[in-house]
Amino acid sequence: MIQLSKGQRIDLTKTNPGLTRVIAGLGWDTNNYSGGYDFDLDASAFLADEAGKVTNEREFIFYNNLQDPSEAVVHTGDNRTGEGEGDDEQIKIDFSKVPAHVHRIAITVTIHDALARSQNFGQVSNAFVRLVDEDTNREVLRYDLGEDFSIETAIVVAELYRHNGEWKFNAIGSGFQGGLAALCQNYGLSV
Repeated sequence: MIQLSKGQRIDLTKTNPGLTRVIAGLGWDTNNYSGGYDFDLDASAFLADEAGKVTNEREFIFYNNLQDPSEAVVHTGDNRTGEGEGDDEQIKIDFSKVPAHVHRIAITVTIHDALARSQNFGQVSNAFVRLVDEDTNREVLRYDLGEDFSIETAIVVAELYRHNGEWKFNAIGSGFQGGLAALCQNYGLSV
């Protein structure tokens, strides 16, 4: 298993022949927080073209749209509290089904209703993404996000992208203010 740090890129399919189905598992803990609200983090995926834009809104995968039309990317469902060990939310990706126009799959996490609840990623710790080979259950890589965030309410955790016919993984870890709406705008979707 490879441990990545921010900004690192790694070959997925080239160095793991036969890797076609992966699970992106995302997890987090919330620090002591007494605002009286649940802390609901949501994982999403944006299926973007070469220009980094989502051209079909059904290729934005989140709790209200759990899979894209090709069924290449499937969200396994919303976890509203983040309690417990291991992955809090999972997104499954089948590289063999990804449509030709999709060049990158961005994995993101946002805080639901952050503004109204006065919440941000400064109150979140131990956030990570890990990629698991769905067929063997082997953890291929892991990226721990660290404590780099304070006021942000959305994070682009990582991108899986095509390069010369192979898939690679980029540990991005960049934060946004403005939650899901800001991310949608970044990927060319109007909210």
